[in-house]
Amino acid sequence: MLPQETILAKRNGETLTAEEIARFVEGFTKGEISEGQVAAFAMAVWFKGMRRDETVALTLAMRDSGDVLDWSDIGRPIADKHSTGGVGDNVSLMLAPIVASLGLAVPMISGRGLGHTGGTLDKLESIAGYNIMSGEAVFRKTVREVGCAIIGQTGDLAPADKRLYAIRDVTATVDSVPLITASILSKKLAAGLETLVLDVKVGSGAFMSDMEEARALARSLVEVANGAGVKTSALITDMNEPLADCAGNAVEVIHAVEFLKGLKRGSRSETVTLALAAEMLLSAGVVSNAVEGLAKAQEAISSGRALETFGRMIASLGGPADFVERPWAHMPKAAVELVVEAPQAGMLTSCRAREIGMAVIGLGGGRIVPSDTVDHSVGVTDFLPLGTRVEKGDVIARIHARDEASAARARAELLASYTIAEGGQTSRPAIVERISS
Repeated sequence: MLPQETILAKRNGETLTAEEIARFVEGFTKGEISEGQVAAFAMAVWFKGMRRDETVALTLAMRDSGDVLDWSDIGRPIADKHSTGGVGDNVSLMLAPIVASLGLAVPMISGRGLGHTGGTLDKLESIAGYNIMSGEAVFRKTVREVGCAIIGQTGDLAPADKRLYAIRDVTATVDSVPLITASILSKKLAAGLETLVLDVKVGSGAFMSDMEEARALARSLVEVANGAGVKTSALITDMNEPLADCAGNAVEVIHAVEFLKGLKRGSRSETVTLALAAEMLLSAGVVSNAVEGLAKAQEAISSGRALETFGRMIASLGGPADFVERPWAHMPKAAVELVVEAPQAGMLTSCRAREIGMAVIGLGGGRIVPSDTVDHSVGVTDFLPLGTRVEKGDVIARIHARDEASAARARAELLASYTIAEGGQTSRPAIVERISS
């Protein structure tokens, strides 16, 4: 079938066969189909949607457009987690070493910041020497010897996704659920996973601010991944406030180290991280129920095994061997620190998490255009959780900036994003819903 016939069929709402989808994906991967035709296909999918079997076929075709990793020689369950992104979401940094220390193999291929959300790779590049593009040999060696490795996407994994995403980004088709699903899962399936756990964020700091939209995406991801042969479940988690008590790059790495040292107990970050760890262990068959999984994850932290695993992963991927002992010796620190004080007494009842993420970008901690250089030293720390009672003048956050002017701008933005009142909405539960096949 000619590409224009495939576009026409989808534009008219017809169901495409797996063969038609595979031929179309092969064509645009090889450059035999024009960008205009790919854009027309994406727009047709945006308007008409795809059935589950179509989305499975699209996902598999995009997975098979490049290399598919084989971990059969590892001797551990191959597992991973994916988050749809949020503010202060550094869960991967803690989660991978926790479950790796408990017997899973986690070949985690992550991304950079997107929009107002931080990127795992940007955070790890705060660490002197850490190589996110270490190559397949080092990647395999690290997973085999340490149990986890977090790197960037290579050119050989799901190249069809790179081309399709670039076109979606400039044609207003990024928010199509079938295309989001295929984009996320094609890369994860190319990593050779056996099980996958998804963290789908919902709220003011998430890409999905509406619960029904988040639920639809979570269901699509779970159904398609399971249909493609990877055992998958999802947690929908709240993103109406920063997940960690900080947002930025180096500061979130410090948070991860402190978390793995057991210094963040009782936090929302701990709730989400341990719940995802339990889900991963349960999916992989390491535990028989979530309660057992939570206990094992907590023990991995209290025993120090998870922290040791994190340090070994960093050293294996080019970072310093003593990183977890002296993290600030190997990361940049901001020149200016400015406290944000409560302008009045009351309760921290709400915040606009997206605006907090944008304030970090304004400090230089993210990108406005893809070519921007990230300042890894800047960010915001010491967020107080919603529901906290404050008095006038209490510190509700600290800004870390490159200069006084950008710090002052960020301070004004943060104050505008918070509501301090005597009543109203406060903190929501961190875990909203679980979705499985």
